[in-house]
Amino acid sequence: MVAAVAGLVLSGCGNESGGGTGNPPPSSAPSSVPTVTQSTPVGTGLPLTVSRTGGFAGFDDQVLITPDGVATVSSRGKETIRCKLDPSLLATITTAAQQVDWASLVATKPTVKHPDDMILAVSANGKTARLEDPKVKVLAAPVSKLLTEAAIPPGKLCKQI
Repeated sequence: MVAAVAGLVLSGCGNESGGGTGNPPPSSAPSSVPTVTQSTPVGTGLPLTVSRTGGFAGFDDQVLITPDGVATVSSRGKETIRCKLDPSLLATITTAAQQVDWASLVATKPTVKHPDDMILAVSANGKTARLEDPKVKVLAAPVSKLLTEAAIPPGKLCKQI
């Protein structure tokens, strides 16, 4: 699935000279052909870890999502399980994770802001942020769907393997 998403992203990076023949640009063009660059490489963001800790109920949940869509779910007092995410949910999470500028995030664990603070956080590429951080806002909806409908406990969007 990740390869399909990457393929869709990369398919727009072809020759835009207008001729479509694959020939080099006319001699009047600059000698160097500009290259397409990205600040965040395709595929960045997975594996992704989602954690839910604290709160009045004392949550301690963690979901590790690998690029192949396998989620490893651990929760305090329960056996760790593995499940395969629904392809549409995986695509949504992958696309959102690729939109995050992970390089701008810090590598520190989020801290409690007040008693009974429930921390929802995402981690990838050695960086972590609370879900309410504007830099990872694009992940809020798919992560909420993951936590409520997919993985804790395994639900209809994550089939146990």
